[in-house]
Amino acid sequence: MVLAAFSNSFSELPARFYERRAPTAVARPELVVFNHKLAGELGLNTEGVDLAAIFSGNTVPEGAEPIAMAYAGHQFGGFTPQLGDGRAILMGEVIDCNFARRDIQLKGSGRTAFSRGGDGRAALGPVLREYLVSEAMHALGVPTTRALCAVTTGEHVFRERALPGAVVTRVLASNIRVGTFQFFAVRGDEDGIRVLADYVIARHYPELREVENPYLALLEAVVERQAALIAKWLHVGFIHGVMNTDNMAVSGETIDFGPCAFMDAYDPATVFSSIDELGRYAYANQPRIAQWNLTRLAETLLPLIDKDEAHSIELATGVIRGFGPKFDGLWLEGMRRKIGLRTAEEGDRALIQSLLDLMQANLADYTLVFRRLDEDARELFVNPLDFDGWAEGWRARRAREGGEPAAMDCVNPLYIPRNYLVEEALEAAVERADFAPFHELCEVLRNPFEAQAGRARYADLPPPSEAIYRTFCGT
Repeated sequence: MVLAAFSNSFSELPARFYERRAPTAVARPELVVFNHKLAGELGLNTEGVDLAAIFSGNTVPEGAEPIAMAYAGHQFGGFTPQLGDGRAILMGEVIDCNFARRDIQLKGSGRTAFSRGGDGRAALGPVLREYLVSEAMHALGVPTTRALCAVTTGEHVFRERALPGAVVTRVLASNIRVGTFQFFAVRGDEDGIRVLADYVIARHYPELREVENPYLALLEAVVERQAALIAKWLHVGFIHGVMNTDNMAVSGETIDFGPCAFMDAYDPATVFSSIDELGRYAYANQPRIAQWNLTRLAETLLPLIDKDEAHSIELATGVIRGFGPKFDGLWLEGMRRKIGLRTAEEGDRALIQSLLDLMQANLADYTLVFRRLDEDARELFVNPLDFDGWAEGWRARRAREGGEPAAMDCVNPLYIPRNYLVEEALEAAVERADFAPFHELCEVLRNPFEAQAGRARYADLPPPSEAIYRTFCGT
């Protein structure tokens, strides 16, 4: 059965990079959702194809070469030398309509050599969460892995209780993480690091192949992409929740939507993950943690950057120190757009920070304040006079730009995956096999910037009972 013209390059690397492993068949696969638009972009031929069989892993399509990839990683600061795809199978790679190479991976597809005693399966709730949030991130303009398909398995998985099982198919620029480099570094496998770095350069940064020091340039390129990515996270109020080094993709995409969520009332210390008790991955800590993770990547590349270790450290340190200014500039640029500024003035940072401080003090909703700046944002503040005082200076600043005011609705979404709406959709699906709320929420989130008739509730503030919110890792 031909689904796509597979073009598998990672499986051509040395055998120690992965385990060849087919997905484990499931009992009664049923299709929940299929992303036909994304399938078209990938050039997939779905005519006459049993989608549930393919994307549950029951049928391996012609040309696919299923593998589980090896990687290591720092998890909440503690290092684990072997992690890997413990419940995911990379089915293969395709070249999409833009001539970009994309991985097609089944998550929840059974045990592998890297499962570490786990069942290799996924519950329906986390599968639907990944589908919803990853596609919402794409619609918001944030680099992200994509969701192609979700399938129920007709089997139960056992966590705190029995839950319906499912498999999500995600599409990635690649599945290579900072932790992939760490896997070889901890084993002293310099040749493995070099092979991996050369592969990443060829696949993601081909313009670096001819530069004087391609491995230092690779580090610089990854730093730049991560600075841009984390800035975009903060612009939309996204909190990843588990920024381990094995969850940082060197492609610059958001990867692994476990205990993630979007902030409601603005508070830089916001944490949603039930396992992040110390706030390591809080909203405002994400840039700092990204730089920490990139430092771990730099450590693995030191033998390649320069044979003189001291000089290599000096060069890499300079690149890592550049993350802060890069991120800061991108964050400020994006925040200017969020408050409708086209030009730059010295006082802009203070103007933006004063708004954020007032939002925090007034428990104001992050998304709706920016969306309603030109309308009724003051109503979102406990003390509306606080907003009025800030708005006077803001309007004067905009007036100095002259001409028509910059449009803000195109950068400030009306709809985000509100935590209570996501939970509402997941509960209906998991507890009652009712997928209607999930499908409607998916539809709303495809177009986050334009008001949609009859869907005002999807932009509403969360009810008071949902003000405290916790998420849980899908494993």
